[in-house]
Amino acid sequence: MYQINKAENNITRLEERRFADLGFRERENLQEWIADNPDILGEELLIIQKEFDGFNDTQERLDLLALDKKGNLVIIENKLDDTGRDVVWQALKYTSYCSTLKTSQVVKLYQDYLDRYIGTEQDSESLILDFLGTEEETLLLNGDDQRLILVANNFRKEVTSTVLWLLDHDIQIQCFKATPYSMGDELFLQMDQIIPQPEIEEYRINAKEKERENKGKSEVVAQSERDLVQFWQSVKAIMKEKNIHHCDNVTAKPYYEFGFTKGGVFFAMVIGRYAPRVEAYISNDADKSLFDSMKLHEEEIQSNFHGQITWERLDGKKASRIKFDMPKDILVNAGDWKNLEDRPFRAEWYTEEIVKFYDALYPVWEKVQKQIN
Repeated sequence: MYQINKAENNITRLEERRFADLGFRERENLQEWIADNPDILGEELLIIQKEFDGFNDTQERLDLLALDKKGNLVIIENKLDDTGRDVVWQALKYTSYCSTLKTSQVVKLYQDYLDRYIGTEQDSESLILDFLGTEEETLLLNGDDQRLILVANNFRKEVTSTVLWLLDHDIQIQCFKATPYSMGDELFLQMDQIIPQPEIEEYRINAKEKERENKGKSEVVAQSERDLVQFWQSVKAIMKEKNIHHCDNVTAKPYYEFGFTKGGVFFAMVIGRYAPRVEAYISNDADKSLFDSMKLHEEEIQSNFHGQITWERLDGKKASRIKFDMPKDILVNAGDWKNLEDRPFRAEWYTEEIVKFYDALYPVWEKVQKQIN
């Protein structure tokens, strides 16, 4: 890794280090960094437990337990400078323990985590629903296979060999190489997914999802996923007809949100719990500086948009949100997105509103970025 010196038109190599040499420890440091910044693993994850030791008849502890955007459990096992020989076996044991957890147990685990580590009075089920962005009345968690993520600075050959074999046998497992660097007194961390390689992961996931569907997973879940993909595909088709190119390279997936990232902000069309919406989701805004800077231009943004924009600072979270909900008078006639007859109306609304919303916000976002940088 190199630092770019624009003034001198040159680069300076950063020194690769070992965590132990820098005085960092697995639980006190690496684990906490991931718990506070789960998006460092390349996706939105909701951490619901850490140092969990609630397994029957065993004193073992798993490092971190998370939910992904589909409501599946993700077991995260951290090692520091070396994986050792048994990390895969250890992670598989934890995954087998978690495989039997019911939705109510997962919700309780997260509530225990909130009470113990976060100190919030918020309800865990509501937070999970918000994270999933679902309007479903019945919450279904841990419905598919569980996933494993291994994090370490060095992966032994016997570990990578086993991981690749598991991938060939449809076990969802990823390996991330965590590398510390230094330059003078400054320290840096680089996180790279090394297995499977990111460029082939989407192909792998799509192939696996198709195979699992053919093997007969829950028809309710399978149908819901098919509906979501078909609906977002219809939105993409309308955007193409209207020469709107924001989502040309975005694949329709079975999520309750669909959109594109521009300049570090995610512009999304969301099937909300209470109403459809378009939003600008700022995921890396723990200190709220980005949100607050945008809020200074609220009047300008609002004057360029036809509807009432809602500003959600989301204090206590790393993210912030600016959104526009479908107005109630329109919602009355919007119907259900799952209904084939109602989908065209909703798809048209999303297509029109995301463009207007983006056009009102993004010029200000660019201006704010220049001021901050």
